[in-house]
Amino acid sequence: MSGGTRSVGEIMSHPAVTATANETITAASARMREQGVGSVVVVDGDRPVGILTERDLVRMGAAGATPTDLVATWMTPDPDSVAPDVDAMTAFASLAEHGYRHIPVVDHARLVGIVSMRDLMRIAQIQPAESLAHEVPRGLEGVVVAETGIGDVRGKEGFYHYRQYNAVELAETRSLEDVWHLLYDGELPTAPQRAAFATEIAPLRHIPAEVQSALPEIARVARQAPPLDLLRTTLSLIGAALGFRPSLDLPAAELHEQGMRVCAVVPTLLCALYRLQHDLEIIEPRPDLAYAANYLYMMSGDVPTAAHARGVEQYLISTIDHGFNASTFTARVITSTGADLVAAVVGAIGALSGPLHGGAPSRALDMLDAIGTVDKADAWLRDAVGRGDRLMGFGHRVYKTDDTRSVMLRSVAERLGGSKVELAKQVEQVAIDVLAELKPGRKLYTNVEFYAGVVMDTCGVPREMFTPTFASSRVIGWTAHVLEQAADNRLIRPSAQYVGPPPPRPVPPVS
Repeated sequence: MSGGTRSVGEIMSHPAVTATANETITAASARMREQGVGSVVVVDGDRPVGILTERDLVRMGAAGATPTDLVATWMTPDPDSVAPDVDAMTAFASLAEHGYRHIPVVDHARLVGIVSMRDLMRIAQIQPAESLAHEVPRGLEGVVVAETGIGDVRGKEGFYHYRQYNAVELAETRSLEDVWHLLYDGELPTAPQRAAFATEIAPLRHIPAEVQSALPEIARVARQAPPLDLLRTTLSLIGAALGFRPSLDLPAAELHEQGMRVCAVVPTLLCALYRLQHDLEIIEPRPDLAYAANYLYMMSGDVPTAAHARGVEQYLISTIDHGFNASTFTARVITSTGADLVAAVVGAIGALSGPLHGGAPSRALDMLDAIGTVDKADAWLRDAVGRGDRLMGFGHRVYKTDDTRSVMLRSVAERLGGSKVELAKQVEQVAIDVLAELKPGRKLYTNVEFYAGVVMDTCGVPREMFTPTFASSRVIGWTAHVLEQAADNRLIRPSAQYVGPPPPRPVPPVS
């Protein structure tokens, strides 16, 4: 039977797992774990009055709430619902549009079950592609293509997390190595685990000798090439030199080891290539310096101040992962073919090199330079918007409220100080006002790139290295997704909607 003829009542889970509003979060979340479900419907008798989901638990943890809080405090009240006789694909479209993952099934105000996005995706998978193509939004916006336990972006809430920990809070309180451990091993490290992890990373930072000997010639031949172009070339060389094999043929432990090596060596590669392009000697990593401090040291030759190392580290942590962005999706698609880990990372680097994805931090700083002083900001920004130019550092595909990464990096910039900070804050407010006036209803806010450029510039990172610095942290997220995809793999093979002339067209004879 096709998905279009099945009703919600046929595929829903029933009875739904429920809770009452005056229960504690501890009791409700324990029931969710026991039953293996992602939500509980909050009921008054048999009438649904709210829903408590894993998303609410994450939000609760991020806000510092206690487990003894009542369900009523954190539930989503008066949830949308669906009737049992509604077509399953109609319900699928509703969940995708609103970003829901679970929706109660209600018949005449009485709770009769619950249906999840996972249930509906199983139905969608047996739909003929041609019957769904016209419903798929351009750019796959809002379309769920896989499941992940690594993290999530809640654009409407202005919130994102890594394995249930608020990503911004991690950037404010933890080291990059701690967050790397979290993504790879599923937990924040204890002190002994942290020490062992640092010991494991240290030798992996070095570029293999056979590759390092080839770098001067590569840098000479491609002297004017952007650093990301050189990174993907030399990283491919490392994969070949180390004999990386298809992920399909590797045990999980070996793939994990390869991921660690690639994440550790990428900053060293980037700094080596940068220095060679500027006729400077390569600087070897120091085992006594942490990730961010080492990165700045290998780039400049000077041990950075603690403030500068921490500022860059906070930026790096905030950019490790951010949902199924273009580069992460690229890495997972390549991994789904069974290709080796370096192939997936090289593909992701290619996606990141596009200015619509990873190229905005330096462009946002260029905009500040072009404006020069705050008294020129209003006229400059109005002219730019009037020409149809994009204001670099403003607007985001997912966020429809403040980008919390930008808020955090603004505070980092203020802490570091410098001539650009006050100008950036003033231009930000003018830009928001101009956009609100000229593009009403668009809800365009400052995104991560705006203050990222200010922070990196203040800490001494050259503009040509802004996007490569982004890559040096995002590679941790990419490889975490490679490991996850490889652990439960299925070839990602979507369909397309043909819009050309109707086939078949006769093949003319050879003239």
